[in-house]
Parts: sequence; C-alpha cells; structure tokens
Amino acid sequence: MTTAADDRVLFDVDRDKRIATITLNNPARRNSYDAAMREQLARYLDQVAEDDDLTVVLLRGAEGVFSTGADMNNAYGWYGGGGGDERSREERSGGDERSREERSGGDERSREEQSGDERSRRPSQRRRLTVDRKSFGFYHNLMGFPKVTVGEISGYALGGGFEMALMTDISVIARDTRIGMPATRFLGPALGSLHMFFHRLGPVLARRLLLTGDVIRASEVEHLGVFTDTCDAASVPARARYWAEKAAKMPADGVVIAKEAFRLVEQSQAYQGEEVASYLFHAYGTNLQFADGEFNFVKTRARHGTREAFRLRDEHFFVPEPE
Repeated sequence: MTTAADDRVLFDVDRDKRIATITLNNPARRNSYDAAMREQLARYLDQVAEDDDLTVVLLRGAEGVFSTGADMNNAYGWYGGGGGDERSREERSGGDERSREERSGGDERSREEQSGDERSRRPSQRRRLTVDRKSFGFYHNLMGFPKVTVGEISGYALGGGFEMALMTDISVIARDTRIGMPATRFLGPALGSLHMFFHRLGPVLARRLLLTGDVIRASEVEHLGVFTDTCDAASVPARARYWAEKAAKMPADGVVIAKEAFRLVEQSQAYQGEEVASYLFHAYGTNLQFADGEFNFVKTRARHGTREAFRLRDEHFFVPEPE
C-alpha cells in the first residue's frame, strides 16, 4: 500500500510483516529536506505510532543516499520568511552537503538586493524560539518513538540526516557512508542535541566532530559500535530489512513498554533539561555575530549564492594535515 502526498516523502506498509517504510525521495538534492518534507515525515511517523498493527518503521533515502540534512537554499524559509512554513535547527544541521558540481547555483541578483532580502527576512528572537520549540519536538519525538526504528543508511548522512541516523534504534550503515555535522561551521557546535551526540558517540568523538565540522567515513568508527551493523554498501538494504523483520517479530506491547523504559533511562542519565536547552541554545545561537576572519555562511550566501558559499566555506576551513 502506497500513500500519495508530497512525493518527496514516500510511505509504504507491509502489514504481513508489520513494517512501515518511509523513504526520503529527493535524490536530485541528495535527499536533503525542507520544512514541508519534514512535516510530511512527521505525519507518517504519527500514522505508524497510532497503528496497532505496525511494530517497526524503516527509515531510508532514495537511490542509495540517506540524507544530506536540511536544504540550505532557503535558510530563513524554515522560519516562515518567504518560502517555508517554519525553520528548525537545520540551518546548522547539514544543509544539502552535495558535491560542488551537483549543488544548485545562487541567483544572479546584485549584492545589495540580496543582502536587503536577507535583512528583511531575518526572524525575530521570539519567532526563533517559537519555531525552534516546535521543530525540536520532531527530533525528541523521533528519539522517543513508540515503535522500533531501523535506519537504512548509505551514501551520505550529514547534519539533520546524521542526527536521524543516530536516533534510530537499529542502524545499518555502509562503510563508505560519509557522516558528520559540517554545518557546525556555519554557527558553531552548541546548537542542538548535544545530549544525543555525547550519549551516542561518546564525548571524545562528539567533541571532535562538533568542534571541527569534519566529515568522516562510517568505517572510521566501526570499532566503536556507534551503529548496529556496518557493512558494504550493496548489503545495506537487505541487512536493514533483515533487522526490521527480526524486530517486527517481537510482541508489540512489549516493544512499546521497552521503548518507554529506554527513554526513561536516557532522560535520567543523559538528557535532563536538554529538551528546553536545545531549542534555547539554537534560537539564540542563530543570532551570532562574526568577528573579522570568521566565515559567515549566511552573509556569504546572500552575496555569492549557495553554490559559491559552500565552495568558499570548504576553502576557509581547509587545513592541510602534517606529513
């Protein structure tokens, strides 16, 4: 059974196996997502949560790519400023980290006109707090989802895509998948689910990725057990389906009780106060000022367009390793 809505997010149910599959279907943009896509994803998750006949939801991306995070071509659109219905932490969370050749070019308007547009669309602090509170609810709900979540992860899992991959209960990832939080280079690292990064990755790796914005391959952390199953890319779909079917055989009520117990343990051990702190830090942090010599992605994008802004960002942060 396939449900048609926004065809950039697909929903399929296998009732015999008790598994629902949600697919991010925006391959031209490496399955980056905008506010509308995230809202559609949330609605499908709600459907699964309310369906007593389903035990597992499989999260995946079309054409061998999980997700490169939020689409950065309309950053302020996430706040409802001229192109989206809201904006979340995704301005720092990933932002369509495709190769330079595949990124869409910025428009050709004058610098003054684009800068003026950025200023006119800049959201108020009260708007930031209101939107971020709602937006962070999506991620908190995903972490506390009452059914088993299985991630089928390959290609890229960056920014918000990386966060969703880490939030799944069971994660199958290709060794060559590129993972990380490169958009911390936009606004700094203290802007989101720090509890989740420290709890899932451990403090050393979390600090390394958040303080550098490095993108690494999943094979580099295979020995740490960050993901449930690390394998060759060709094996990921079958392995993910295997884990989904395995989990789906569990008693559904037992799974729900276990998931609530897991959430209680995590809340008591790692997440105390973070539900509030996460959106507060992000809302305030998106109003950062930049010193001379620091890279300001939003201003650079307004002046040069998205494609050139990504190129200049990579150039700014490149430091050659010593021999």
